[in-house]
Amino acid sequence: MSRKITHIKQQLFAIGCIAALAGSMSSCDSMLVESPKSLAVEVFYNTAEEVETAVNAVYRPLRISTIANYVATLECQSDWMYGRGSWTPLSDYQGLNDANITRVAGFWNSFYLAIRNANLVIENAPNGSSISQQDIDKYVAEAKFLRAYTYFHLVRNWGSIPLRTEANMNEKDLPKSPVAQVYDLIVSDLLAAEANLPDTPKDIGRPSLWAAKSLLADVYLELENYQEAANRSKQVIDSGKFSLVPVTSATDFQYNLFGPTILTTPEEIFYFKYSRLEDQGNYILWISNHPSTKLFKFDGAYAVHGDKTNPNFVNWDNDDLRKKLWDNINFGLGPNTLVSSKYVDTEAISQSGAGNDQPIYRYADVLLIYAEAAARADGQVSAAALEALNKVRRRAYGFAPAAPSEVDYEAAGLTQDSFIDLVIKERGYEFLYEGKRWHELRRTGKVNELIAYGKNKTVAEKHLLWPIPLSEMNYNNMLDPSKDQNPGY
Repeated sequence: MSRKITHIKQQLFAIGCIAALAGSMSSCDSMLVESPKSLAVEVFYNTAEEVETAVNAVYRPLRISTIANYVATLECQSDWMYGRGSWTPLSDYQGLNDANITRVAGFWNSFYLAIRNANLVIENAPNGSSISQQDIDKYVAEAKFLRAYTYFHLVRNWGSIPLRTEANMNEKDLPKSPVAQVYDLIVSDLLAAEANLPDTPKDIGRPSLWAAKSLLADVYLELENYQEAANRSKQVIDSGKFSLVPVTSATDFQYNLFGPTILTTPEEIFYFKYSRLEDQGNYILWISNHPSTKLFKFDGAYAVHGDKTNPNFVNWDNDDLRKKLWDNINFGLGPNTLVSSKYVDTEAISQSGAGNDQPIYRYADVLLIYAEAAARADGQVSAAALEALNKVRRRAYGFAPAAPSEVDYEAAGLTQDSFIDLVIKERGYEFLYEGKRWHELRRTGKVNELIAYGKNKTVAEKHLLWPIPLSEMNYNNMLDPSKDQNPGY
C-alpha cells in the first residue's frame, strides 16, 4: 500500500520543461527578470496542459529545500526552539551573522523566482489560443494564490520590498514599495483566487478556494482586520469539508497526521506535497531528526532543537500528546536537550527523500485563526470562538474533537485578553516545526515578552527584519544601500 501511495504522490506535481528551465537559472538577474529563452511565449501558453506546466514551475523554487530550510530558520527564532551550528545566532536575537545573511538571501532569491514564474502565467495565460476561459481563470487564480503566499512571507521578513508583478516584470530597477502596497497586492490576488479557484482541485496538493480563504484569513489577521479574518475562517469551518484527524497517541500524530505515506487527510487545506524520490522529498526530516531515534533512515542534523528547562516545556501538561513528540537526547549540548520526532520516515530514500508532506494550512490553523479573530472582532469570547479553541485542545489529549471533554476551557472567568493568550499558547503547542511561531510573536507584539519568558533573552531591534541581500542591492539600481537597507545591516 505504501508503494502505491508513494507512486501517486510522485505524480502530484510532474514538473515540466518550464520548471526545469526555471530551476537552471542561477544568476540573480535571471531569477528576477529573464523570461524563458528556449520557448517563445506565443507558442507555449496556448493549451491548458502548457499553462498547467507553467503553473507547476511556480512550486519548484518553494518546495525544493527552500521551505524546509525556511521553516527551520523561523523556528530557531521562536520562544521554544534553538539553533545549533550555523543556526545558533538566530537564537541569540542580535541580528544575522554572515552565514545567516547568506541563508536568508537564498530564500529571497527563491521567493522572487517563484513570483517571476507566477507573473509569467498571469501575463501570458489569458492570451492562449487553445484554452478555455474557465481554465485560464483557474490557472491564473492558482498563480495569484502562490504569488500572494510568497509575498506574504517576503513582506513579514523584510518589510518594504520591490514589488514585481506581471506589469513590470521586465523592469530591472524597481524601488521598494511600502508595506501597505505589498499587502494591497496580496489581498487583491487572494480575492481573485477565492473567486476563481475550484471548490475541489483536480489534483491533491493544488489550492482550492478554501485554501484561498484560509490564507486570506491569515493575512487579514496580520492586518488587524479581525472581522474579515473571522468571516473567512468561519466560511471554511461552515463548509463542512474539513475536520481534525482524531488521535489517541503520539504515534497517531506521527503517522496519521504527518506520516510519510499519507496521500491526504480531512485536515489538509493546503500542503506542499513530497514523495520518496531524490530531491522530491521533504528535507526537514534531515534537519530535525537525531539518528539515535531511528525514526528517519538517514542520520539527521538535529540542527534545531528544544530544551526541557524552557518554561514553555516545563509548564506543558504531560498528558498533552504533542509533548510526547520530543525526545530527550544529550548529543553534546547537555542533558536537557530535546529533539523533535514530529516528522518520521523510516523508509526515506535519502537526506532529501522523505515522503512527508509539509503543512502550510490545515484545519487546526483555521480553527485557531477564527478563535482569535472572532474574540478580537466581537470584544468578547463567544461560544463559537471557545469551541474552535477547544476542538484543537481536545484532539491534543486524545479526545474526540467535536465532543465536550474534561480538558475543555470554560467560559467562566475568561476575558478577551486571557482567551487570546490561551489561543497563542495553543498555537505554540500545535505548530512546532511548521514555521509559524516567530511571525505570531511579531504580529501580536509579544516578541520581547515571550522570548524573555522562554529563553531569558532580549531581542535586538535589528533582529526583527532580515537584511535585503547584497545581490539585490548590486543588481537593482533603484536601491540605495545607505537608505534602503533594513536597520542594523
